[in-house]
Amino acid sequence: MKKPKKRIKAVSPAVTAVLFAVAVVMLLGSSIGGTRAALTYYSETYTSRIQMYDIGVSLLENDREVSWRDYSSAGDGTWNEHTGTLLENMLPEGETLTLGKHYQEQLKVKNTGTINQYVRVSIYKYWLDAEGNKLRDLSPDLINLNLVNVGTDWMEDEGARTRERTVLYYSKLLYAEGEGASETSLFADSLTIDDSIAKKVSQETKKDGNYTTIITTYDYDGVSFRIEVEVDAVQEHNAQDAVWSAWGKRVTVNEDGSLSLAE
Repeated sequence: MKKPKKRIKAVSPAVTAVLFAVAVVMLLGSSIGGTRAALTYYSETYTSRIQMYDIGVSLLENDREVSWRDYSSAGDGTWNEHTGTLLENMLPEGETLTLGKHYQEQLKVKNTGTINQYVRVSIYKYWLDAEGNKLRDLSPDLINLNLVNVGTDWMEDEGARTRERTVLYYSKLLYAEGEGASETSLFADSLTIDDSIAKKVSQETKKDGNYTTIITTYDYDGVSFRIEVEVDAVQEHNAQDAVWSAWGKRVTVNEDGSLSLAE
C-alpha cells in the first residue's frame, strides 16, 4: 500500500533541511585518539506540502561519509543521523602529527535525500588551552585547511568572514540521487599545521646571585586545535525566499539553476 504524503503546516516560506556540525580536536604532538565530535543544533522550518522525509545531507571526508542527517523514511518524526569525527584516519596508528606536513583532507557534501537542494558550509578554526578554553590570541591562520574551488563552484560569503569562520555556498543545484550530480566538488583538500608555531616562544629571565636563568616556553605548548564543519541545506522550491528566511542571505537563482550571492 502506498504511504500517504505527510503534510506540514506552513510556518515560513523556507525549509531548512539539515544543520549539523562535526568537530575535531587534536593535541599537538599527540596521537589522533583524542579527537571528538559533537552535534550542535538544527532548525526545522518547513513550507507547506514539503515532505520531511525527503530531506537529507551528508559530509564526505576522503570519499567516506563521516556525518549525516536524514529524515526517517518511516515518517515517524525521527532522524537517521550520525556525527562522526574528522581526521580520524589521517595518521597511522602510533604516528604523531608532524608540523608543516600536508595531510590529505578532502571534504565535500552529498545530497542523501530525495529532493534537490542548495547547500551551505560553515568552517570554524580555533585553538584551545589544556582546560578547553578558547585562545583568542593564537592565530587560526596557522591551522591551514586548504580550500579549493572557491570562486568557481563554491562562493565565499565575505560578509560573514571572521578570523575563525569561513562560510561557503555551493553555486550549483545539488540533485537528489539518480537525478544528476548528487555530490558537490571539493571545498577542501588538505590540512597543514604551520611549522612556524615551533618558533613562537616566550622567555623569562631570573637572577639568583651570580647566576642567571633563562626560561624558554613555547607559546603553543599544550594547546590543541579544533576544526568544525557545519553543513545545511534548503530545498530547490522557492529557493531565494528559503535562503533568505533560513540563512539571512540574499541570493539570486539563475535560469540554469545556479546560485549567485547578492552584493
